[in-house]
Amino acid sequence: MLALRLARGSHPLVLLRRLLVTTAAAGTGFLMLSTLGHAAGHPAAAEESVVRLLWCAAPLAATAQLAVSTARTDPAARLQRGMTAAGLGPLRLTLLATASTALTCFLGVLLSLLVFLRLRGDLGGTDTARSLGIDTDLLGAGHPLPLVGALLLLALVPLTASAATAVSLRPRDDAGSQDAEPRPRTAPPSGLPWGIALAAAGLAIEAYTSPASKAHGGLLPLPGRLIGSPPGVLGGWALSALGLVLAGPGLVHLCGRLLCAGRPGALRLLSGRVLQEESHRLGRPLGVLCAVASAAYVAAKVYDSVPSRPFGPLTGVGATVVLACVTASALTAAVESRSARARTTATLRRLGASASVLHRAAALRTLVLLIVLVPLTWTVAEMATLPLMH
Repeated sequence: MLALRLARGSHPLVLLRRLLVTTAAAGTGFLMLSTLGHAAGHPAAAEESVVRLLWCAAPLAATAQLAVSTARTDPAARLQRGMTAAGLGPLRLTLLATASTALTCFLGVLLSLLVFLRLRGDLGGTDTARSLGIDTDLLGAGHPLPLVGALLLLALVPLTASAATAVSLRPRDDAGSQDAEPRPRTAPPSGLPWGIALAAAGLAIEAYTSPASKAHGGLLPLPGRLIGSPPGVLGGWALSALGLVLAGPGLVHLCGRLLCAGRPGALRLLSGRVLQEESHRLGRPLGVLCAVASAAYVAAKVYDSVPSRPFGPLTGVGATVVLACVTASALTAAVESRSARARTTATLRRLGASASVLHRAAALRTLVLLIVLVPLTWTVAEMATLPLMH
């Protein structure tokens, strides 16, 4: 009940973020139900249904990340003066944020269930799916839908998002508030090299398990079922994406060090110090964004080379959910970083720093991040495309 009251009295921007989480949960739930409908309508194609279910892991993870980012920036989840005396300590605030995330995602999956049943014709309106260009055969129309299986799949969305929120906002002994997070000045020595190593390993696995590798007999004595199989390619992409995510904080910290190299002026020094301080907060969402952008580039190029396999509506839904979630998460992390620097910004203004200087520093940080991350993302995407195109 308290979560509902806080949600009703929240700022419009906070409500907009929660609405985005609800929409993402609805899209992910719809994709999972579509997988179940396909399995019910095509019992002989069990392997294809499993592959479809594996692809649902990407929008599920993106939805959980967006839910965590939204919970972290929610003012109701922060420990404020007087809350402890009212019985709302760090643990209860974490439980409150978890409950709010679960409620938001539950509304989304409930909406997806209603839309899915409507498109299948179970609630009437059998021409709705055809008018939207959706093949009802993909939804298993005309075949009974296992209710227990549908509920279990839908429950994965709020459970995953809530668990991720609880872990991210768990009380820490070294911080007095939920949003306090240690931010060392030195870059993690293990994140950047491990991320690069995992990205390289993912590209190698994708090369060995790609259809092109299968056409040439394979480069390693891997099992015949794995070579050329979609799970093998998916595993390589996932490993490369994990490498970019792990390398994200180190790359952001490296950008800050580059700005501070040599004899920097006040503008470069300010921008570089901010990037170094906020590398842990900004690095992971930017790494996820780079990984998703790389995968989207590879998928678009591969599908474009195969005219017989155009993008379908379900593929469009999945891609939209993932891209929207990771972009919103990166923007939310930027807003969170700006809020965390509020005292520093106020101090600089009192010392005489003009608003134009702060704006130019923000523009310089953005430019350096684009110069470093965009070519890196394009390089990884091109290297991932080569074994699939030749």
